[in-house]
Amino acid sequence: MTDLAAAGKALDITRIRQDFPILSETVNGKPLVYLDNGASAQKPTAVLDAMDHYFRTSHSNVHRGAHTLGDRATTLFEGARETVRSFLNARSTNEVIWTRGTTEAINVVANGLAETLSEGDEILVSRMEHHANIVPWQMIAERTGAVIRPIEITPAGEIDESSFDGRLASDRARILAITHVSNVLGTVVPLERLLTKARERGLYTVVDGAQAVPHYQPDVQALACDFYVFSGHKLFGPTGIGVLYGRETLMEAMPPLQGGGEMIERVSFEKTTWNTLPYKFEAGTPPVAEAVGLGAAIDYLGQFSRESLETAEQALLQRANELVETVPGLSVIGTATHKVPVMSFKMEGLHPSDIGTLLDQQGIAIRTGHHCAMPLMDYYGVPGTARASFAFYNTLDEVEQLFQALQKIQRLFAE
Repeated sequence: MTDLAAAGKALDITRIRQDFPILSETVNGKPLVYLDNGASAQKPTAVLDAMDHYFRTSHSNVHRGAHTLGDRATTLFEGARETVRSFLNARSTNEVIWTRGTTEAINVVANGLAETLSEGDEILVSRMEHHANIVPWQMIAERTGAVIRPIEITPAGEIDESSFDGRLASDRARILAITHVSNVLGTVVPLERLLTKARERGLYTVVDGAQAVPHYQPDVQALACDFYVFSGHKLFGPTGIGVLYGRETLMEAMPPLQGGGEMIERVSFEKTTWNTLPYKFEAGTPPVAEAVGLGAAIDYLGQFSRESLETAEQALLQRANELVETVPGLSVIGTATHKVPVMSFKMEGLHPSDIGTLLDQQGIAIRTGHHCAMPLMDYYGVPGTARASFAFYNTLDEVEQLFQALQKIQRLFAE
């Protein structure tokens, strides 16, 4: 047994899996092997129970209810915000904005920063970005006359730092919007180094952390980024909830994206004034139960050493890499040195969607397609890939099952 595998076993993955009821499901008569964690991770009982308890005992609208349930709901809601603040090491809960997810969070930031842009200003995004960190900036560029400048990558799927330095050298560069971890390649971007360079040039920095937070606990003060965003459902929490961390001085100056409800201080037909942070950016009834669930997910993860979880996940990726050569015609897309446990691949003569369907028949769930990263697919000259993405609750046996199933598929089509 490798050192990585031994470390992963020390976590008692069997016990951990009991915390996730869905992992006991069967699919097409086979035990579920869930390897689509990059799209949406499964939820522990702690999250399900926290949301159920909220609805059964404390459901109410928050902040303005003059009754006990309103007080209970508000306490839980704002308690979850404090949990997120601590998770990110933000300076204040004023810097923690609830959104519907990463996509909405980036749209809020893009809308707010639009006022800082003029015609010809440049927004830097990398070739490996999710569409959610491309399209909002394109929309703002059309509105302001700014232009999008892509930062190129290497064939291994790493940031081409000469391309980055070249883009950064432009006198018109204003915003760097970059992923922390690629959802397709699993590449971990050298964020600290890139952000330092961007900060020295005076750029606003926006980090898409959706794929990073399931594997790492970011420290936004250490990163010194202006904005950091992520989604709850990838962090073992519920859907419909996300987080926008924004530097308080910047959030104070930015206009809100949506109007109405909680985000107002005073309304008249002549003028409306905005509420204080963080409520200025939280129009309407907020996702109270989802916030409670996300707080519970972070608390659940807090019982483990993040280093031990990372070690267990790296053991899965290491074994997957070892087994690649056992499947003739299989090639991996993205071979960066520093990766989270994500493997995108193609098989000679097979469309990715066919691979996904055939694996599903064997109880194995993966993701197929362009993964909302068409510019990246264009770079590699493929319409899409099959993607297996692992979480700490996956096992080495499940990695073996994946490759045994791929061998079976390869033999079937080789005949």
